[in-house]
Amino acid sequence: MSEGEQAKKVVVVGAGWAGLSASYHLAKQGYDVTLLEAGSYPGGLVAGWKTSKGRSVEAGIHGFWYPYSNIFSLVNELEISPFTSWTRSSQYSPVGLEVESPIFQNLPQLPTPLGTFLYTQFKRLPLIDRLSALPLLYSVIDFDNSDEAWRRYDSVTARELFKDFGVSARLYRESFEPMLLVGLFAPGEQCSAAAALGMLYFFILAHQPNFDVVWCRGTVGEKIFHPWIKQIEKAGARVLAKHPVTDLIVDSNNRVTGVICNNEKFDADAVIFAVGITGMKKIVSGSPSLQSREEFRNLNNLGAIDVLATRLWFDSKINIPRPSNACFGFDATTGWTFFDLNALHDEYRDEPGTVIEADFYHANQLLPLQDEQILPLVQRYLGVCVPEFQQAKLIDSSVIRLPQAVSHFAPGSYQYMLPVKTSFDNVFMSGDWIVNSHGSWSQEKAYVTGLEAANYVISYLGEGTLAHILPVEVDEMHIRFARMINKATRQLGKSILPDFLLP
Repeated sequence: MSEGEQAKKVVVVGAGWAGLSASYHLAKQGYDVTLLEAGSYPGGLVAGWKTSKGRSVEAGIHGFWYPYSNIFSLVNELEISPFTSWTRSSQYSPVGLEVESPIFQNLPQLPTPLGTFLYTQFKRLPLIDRLSALPLLYSVIDFDNSDEAWRRYDSVTARELFKDFGVSARLYRESFEPMLLVGLFAPGEQCSAAAALGMLYFFILAHQPNFDVVWCRGTVGEKIFHPWIKQIEKAGARVLAKHPVTDLIVDSNNRVTGVICNNEKFDADAVIFAVGITGMKKIVSGSPSLQSREEFRNLNNLGAIDVLATRLWFDSKINIPRPSNACFGFDATTGWTFFDLNALHDEYRDEPGTVIEADFYHANQLLPLQDEQILPLVQRYLGVCVPEFQQAKLIDSSVIRLPQAVSHFAPGSYQYMLPVKTSFDNVFMSGDWIVNSHGSWSQEKAYVTGLEAANYVISYLGEGTLAHILPVEVDEMHIRFARMINKATRQLGKSILPDFLLP
């Protein structure tokens, strides 16, 4: 940009992982960036805040898995150390401990998926049930995360997929459905098979260490977003909370020239939306400009899932074998997790009692309950997993209800999700629900789509250096070979009978 030339203006809507990612890179490239957040503080649902007593709470705990190479690169650039060491995890049912997971990267490396299969410690699930998953490996090979594969598997429910490939009833009930309830936040009959395969591969099967996880040593807001936002503002961006977007200004050349927040207008040479499905639908409902486009009207075909986040303070120290734990079978359509915050969060390391975060997903039947009903239920469930909770005294608590909070990857939803580029010449999308080829649903994906949107802006406006995005680790040799053979076989079948099979 020549001396005296005015910087191009970019408006980013939404200050979560995607919005902060796009804003940070564009501000470093010299753009005049305005980041608009509808809520009271930047960071969206993962930011966290303080209670009236000064205790930290947040809308659920978020893990950072081994494949999150771009987020790990970001924290190195920011020169912060927000994460715990790699942790082990457990899984519980109403009859007790079911599974313990090791730190996979510390064990001898085996070809995928042997390491996951052999090193995971199942306490009750018989070997014959685990072996019934072997035919499912074909679908893992066949689902290569391409657009064609997504369309092929998205119309099928995850439950149908597992049934069709002969997974035993017990393996589905005690392994795959719990994975869906805490990973995709819904029971198998309500989840897309494509989303299930994407999650299963990206987080668990692609490489042996992929299931290894670290956690923030406090809220994501305190440990990552606050120092990150300082750097974003230092680079010249404006970060404005309490600024809900109500409409766009579109010129006759199919370009958006401004963003309206109630009575305020922000000029824009490009716009990036970085909000979740629920937030985007709300913006569309009040925006005649977006309502005029079919792609945005079709977002009403997408849904989201209710979450209940609870934080409990007990009067005594309780021995919890693993810091992170997933649970199933307590409610038919709800999965939940609980975390030992004394072990994970710096703030609670020296707490005289025990601090627990317990989060419930697909919690629509729990949200109407009063706190006085929810808290005994949570303590009772904890007492089933760790009996010492039965006698502990609850001395403080936080209950956060989050209706329509996380993306619902329902069967048939893929066709309505948006790519990064929209029908507006200078409007781009980002977020964990945006169509791209980088991994499964995750904070990493949201962060990467923010960088992708920033790169589209740079290419469109012709100024700045593209963000470097670290690619997903390539498939292992035998998986690449199997996919090559499978793809060739599919193409041969199509050439012989092009219209015979459903896509």
